[in-house]
Amino acid sequence: MADIDKVNLAGTKAKGKRPYFLADKQTEQTLSITMALAMELAVARERIDTLECLLEEKGVISREEVEHYKPNAEEVARRSLQTQEYLARILRILQQDREALAVNDLSVQEVQDILTRHPE
Repeated sequence: MADIDKVNLAGTKAKGKRPYFLADKQTEQTLSITMALAMELAVARERIDTLECLLEEKGVISREEVEHYKPNAEEVARRSLQTQEYLARILRILQQDREALAVNDLSVQEVQDILTRHPE
């Protein structure tokens, strides 16, 4: 699978219309993004801590060495792709709304009205 396919797949939308439960769509989107970030960060921190503990316990590497590590160009490129995939997952709710607007073939004014609409 090509690298860009992974980025696009991270934002795949489930079938059907997305339910909204809070006062307005923007609040729901903000909460969704925040919770996605929180979950990603919690999992990453736990895994990083596990790896650092295991490496230090086995005398493979110290936490100080981890702090001073400098990645090479290939590693920087790989991390960049991971970051793009990560952002695609977090921001997928906004991407899906943008795609829905594109499918409806709305005018610029209609899109603006939708995006700036305030709940009554």
